[in-house]
Amino acid sequence: MSQPKSLQEAERKVFRTAYQDGLWDVFLGCFVLMFALAPLLSASLGDFWSSMVFLPFWGLVALAIWLIRKHVVAPRVGVVKFGPARKRKLRSIGLVMLVVNVVALVLGIVFALRSPVPGQAVPIAFGLIFLLGLSIAAYVLDFRRLYLYGLLTGLSPLVGEWLYTQHGVAHHGFPLTFGLSAAIMILTGLVIFVRLLRDNPLPDPQNSARYA
Repeated sequence: MSQPKSLQEAERKVFRTAYQDGLWDVFLGCFVLMFALAPLLSASLGDFWSSMVFLPFWGLVALAIWLIRKHVVAPRVGVVKFGPARKRKLRSIGLVMLVVNVVALVLGIVFALRSPVPGQAVPIAFGLIFLLGLSIAAYVLDFRRLYLYGLLTGLSPLVGEWLYTQHGVAHHGFPLTFGLSAAIMILTGLVIFVRLLRDNPLPDPQNSARYA
């Protein structure tokens, strides 16, 4: 039996706003930051480990976001529990992002090794993976900023390669282009998070006790 349209719309609104605290933006920005910093480490760590070294960093960021959501965001805006359909959507996004991560890592290694791939094939493929993955996530989650982030990260390898070939920018321009994209995401997330804290102060314990 399908839900009434009004209930579906209400659930969709809650689903859309539940992750609009800016922390997703920060997490994605930290992920993209890897592609800005990894080329700087490749000389000392190698192409593979210069990417793998960030796995513990992602774990710490994910843990920090979970703790902030639990102890800072939830007391202000409450906790949302989604139904099975929405939970499946979230799991599918996790799978999409895992695929994007693995494919981007492989392409990054190929790009770093400068294998005999014709012309701009690798940066184009690299950009399309980011654009497609984040666009799918934006559509499923109704998270519209992800379209912009997909465009930013999709253009980053192409612009970086142009900077490298035309102006000799080091590391194929990745530190510059991906660093700028990551900075935009992280700063956007922080602005949204600070605004959420400002607009949703913690309840006054004295008032809560008075009406208990």
